[in-house]
Amino acid sequence: MAGGLLTDLYELTMAASYLRRGMSGPATFSLFVRKMPPDRGYLISCGLADCLSFLEDYRFAPDDLGYLADEQGFDDDTLRALERLRFTGDVLAVPEGRVVYAGEPILEVTAPIAEAQLVETVLLNHISFQSTVATKAARCVRAAAGAQLIDFAFRRTQGIEAGLSAARASYIAGFAGTSNVEGARRYGIPAVGTMAHSYIEAFPDEDAAFAAFTADFPDRSTLLVDTYDTPAGVEAAIRAARRAGLPHLAGIRLDSGDLGALAVQARRMLDEAGMTRTRIVASGGLDEHRIADLTRAGAPIDVYGVGTRMGVSADAPYPDSAYKLVAYGDRPVMKLSTGKVSAPGAKQVHRGPDGDLVALRDEPAPAGTEPLLVPAMKAGRRVGPAEPIGVARERCAADQAVLPCEITRLRAPETGSVRLSARLRECRDRLRAELTARVARTPL
Repeated sequence: MAGGLLTDLYELTMAASYLRRGMSGPATFSLFVRKMPPDRGYLISCGLADCLSFLEDYRFAPDDLGYLADEQGFDDDTLRALERLRFTGDVLAVPEGRVVYAGEPILEVTAPIAEAQLVETVLLNHISFQSTVATKAARCVRAAAGAQLIDFAFRRTQGIEAGLSAARASYIAGFAGTSNVEGARRYGIPAVGTMAHSYIEAFPDEDAAFAAFTADFPDRSTLLVDTYDTPAGVEAAIRAARRAGLPHLAGIRLDSGDLGALAVQARRMLDEAGMTRTRIVASGGLDEHRIADLTRAGAPIDVYGVGTRMGVSADAPYPDSAYKLVAYGDRPVMKLSTGKVSAPGAKQVHRGPDGDLVALRDEPAPAGTEPLLVPAMKAGRRVGPAEPIGVARERCAADQAVLPCEITRLRAPETGSVRLSARLRECRDRLRAELTARVARTPL
């Protein structure tokens, strides 16, 4: 997909107006989250890889231009300009998997203003959705306290591409695999699966179903035991393993009922049968809070299959994200809208022991800090090869490992300290005063 029409109409009309007037100066746009979603002390940055792929391939295909001419009435000069348009700008971004907070840039684009304007919608889409899901998944990983988690979300995500993105984002956040086969293939993630109730219902009884499955897949037989009666299902699973000559099953799965109590009962039955290596998998309406409850109760659950509530981040499905012009040419700009004041100028975020400092990009780095925004694209091309997903996964684990419990707790967390540098505050206050005075002087 060429990508030119993956935008909102007003982006196209603004770009057309810029192009008609020869406005081609460099514009810097900053993508950030205004405030933290409910019960979130931090966010996991995710989605950059898809942003960079989109920007590298950006163009208007002949069919796109035909639609803009025939259905939207764009003039020939604008169409010729769009036909030639490619993304030629620079991108500084927080690498995927890093912890970020509200009020600091996750990504900044500097490009001729029409280019930077047109890509807003897709960049916001990728970063907002994938960071939301990665954060939800990270909370589930923390709640599981060492148990494995598997992405079961594909059938309930709001669209096929969303399901693929959820598989990737959850793996970066620490999930062990995904049931989404295309997601596993595309991103190099382990594919994991068990069976559905329909499989068991297709046979005369559980014994027949389990016998067939263990015969066909002896090395990966995870049997779903709650179709009819869970304890009886566990007994049938044990019988199937013995008849197949298997010393243990790969696992049994519990998908309903009191998962904690059933896991205790199933563990006892499996251990008494000598199947101490058989893992217990739990699924069914799980999220970080239910997983945390099971963890606190000591439920002997080895693997959690987490679906809908992770894949759509049910309790906080979106962040209050924005993509705002902060500089045009050599002029810093900002908006003064109530509740949506933006800080002007191209920026850098310096992370240190006292929190994050948002500063103008040309300010020297304070001692003992590291920059969060790193070059990702120069003159429309990536600065290096695409990053392996495992690197982002390791980065995510490392960043979260040093977070205090006040930030990581699941209910009413605190959030990280984000401050503006003195120079940035001075620039903001001076520009705010100038803009306020200019508005006051403007005659009716």
